Amino acid sequence: MSQQINRTALITGASRGLGLALAHGLAERGWHLIIDGRGEKPLKTAQARLARQTQVTAIAGDVKDEAHRRALAVAAQAAGGLDAVINNASILGPSPQPELLDYPLETLAQVYRVNVIAPLGVLQAVRAELKPEVRIINITSDAGVEAYPGWGGYGSGKAALEHLSAILAEENPAWRVYWVDPGDMRTQMQQAAFPGEDISDRPLPTESVPGLIELLEGDLPGGRYQARSVTTTITVNDVGEFQVA
Repeated sequence: MSQQINRTALITGASRGLGLALAHGLAERGWHLIIDGRGEKPLKTAQARLARQTQVTAIAGDVKDEAHRRALAVAAQAAGGLDAVINNASILGPSPQPELLDYPLETLAQVYRVNVIAPLGVLQAVRAELKPEVRIINITSDAGVEAYPGWGGYGSGKAALEHLSAILAEENPAWRVYWVDPGDMRTQMQQAAFPGEDISDRPLPTESVPGLIELLEGDLPGGRYQARSVTTTITVNDVGEFQVA
């Protein structure tokens, strides 16, 4: 049974993977949702499933497009404001990942536009709809702090997002700003990062969700976290449902 807590979250990139898993976790706990994704069909499928549990608005589009970000702001206003923004949408870049000296610069600029500039653009677009003690989660990666050969494009973009998040937190002390490494996950992006490899040993995205929910609902200070290292009473059962222990 969902908890009626009357909070609203905007989750980007929520038609699959971690974004969709988090949307289900919040829906079970009574959050109202605004979700987006680039593919209209999978986004509508996600909306239909989530709507069985909560109120959900789905807007298809690309977060790097200003008009799409304005549409998200309109939805946020109609919802009465936002208690949380989760910047989850991102792109890997080329697959397999090229070394930096072989990295096409226009492709690198595209990765930065989606993974660094767009999250800030989303926040700028919805700033008037952010509630005073809003929670912001920017999804980053261990590739943003570790120098992995072949990960120069994606990793440097996530490093920029991490530092952007830290400065955002300093400039807005009333907010809780988190930049969060969800860990390796069994997702479409992870498979693209390791083409031809068996990634079945990676945890499902649901394993990273309890920590994210704790950041959104708990009292942890802002900062950098690893999602699966956050202590929480929320667990995931064998069918992917989120339960309080």
